[in-house]
Amino acid sequence: MKRRYLGKDKFSVSALGLGCMGMSFAYGGAEETQSVNTIHAAVDMGITFLDTAEVYGPFENEILVGRAIRGIRDKIQIATKFGFHILPTGNGIERMAGVDSRPEHIREAVEGSLKRLRIDTIDLLYQHRVDPFVPVEDVVGTMSDLVREGKIRHLGLSEVSADTLRRASKVHHITAVQNEYSLWSREPEESILPTCRELGVGFVPYSPLGRGFLTGKIADQSGFADDDFRRHLPRFQQEVMQQNRQLLSRLQDITEKYKCTLAQLALAWVMSQRDDIVPIPGARKIEHLSDNVGAVELFISEDDIKIINAIFTPKNIHGLRYNQGDFDLIDK
Repeated sequence: MKRRYLGKDKFSVSALGLGCMGMSFAYGGAEETQSVNTIHAAVDMGITFLDTAEVYGPFENEILVGRAIRGIRDKIQIATKFGFHILPTGNGIERMAGVDSRPEHIREAVEGSLKRLRIDTIDLLYQHRVDPFVPVEDVVGTMSDLVREGKIRHLGLSEVSADTLRRASKVHHITAVQNEYSLWSREPEESILPTCRELGVGFVPYSPLGRGFLTGKIADQSGFADDDFRRHLPRFQQEVMQQNRQLLSRLQDITEKYKCTLAQLALAWVMSQRDDIVPIPGARKIEHLSDNVGAVELFISEDDIKIINAIFTPKNIHGLRYNQGDFDLIDK
């Protein structure tokens, strides 16, 4: 497995990470033994960068990752996130009740994550969503204190704007920004990716496979669990999916040329944008994980990159990536 470096502080991680959210949250989850086996298989394949968050479950995903990494902590880098107010009762997403990045809550969240993950230090801690009621300077100041205390090593921000990133970077170096980025979610190209490049901040795309759609294996909602949140997303409504599948069909000649899958092509495209981009596709099955790993060695020519860009230009994409309530949580 190749290595990549995030940020000016050269945080070394595997060139491809593993998003663990879907093992416990939002997509119907998976059986624990299967999930643990997938994480172990990922490490065996050289994937050392695992991504989780306190809200995934809530809390269940960190507990799962904590169990899976027992005895192999020295081989991996753990990224987790804080920033939501989580209700004491309820199920899954319904327990999310707005954002909360008050300094006292940050400390509480970090202590909880350390305990659930069974580790002494978090390698990379993100603010999950910007809190409009707490200045980012105060948030990063508290995170910086936690670095000095040895509880975290590197700082990150998720779904953040270029302006907020600039303000945060004046307080403490930000190692990575985690925003959604893929062939059909290219908004980061407008401002946040150039700003990351300017400030020496790494970039970690989540949902680089378009929540599974860019693998070409989703034609309708029939395979979704009842609590799969994609059922309610605009891009996963039947008519919209049919329109976007036409774009995928135009990639067939390229996949045949490179003898690769659609998933590998989509991941290789993301990784080709910059050498400090580290996508974190989710995978609950080892076969999907193995397929994703194949993207690391896939080199796409500049001419074919241009063809792909022309097919997936933003004006050709149908449907929004989120509902309005989700967009309300994203920094603008």
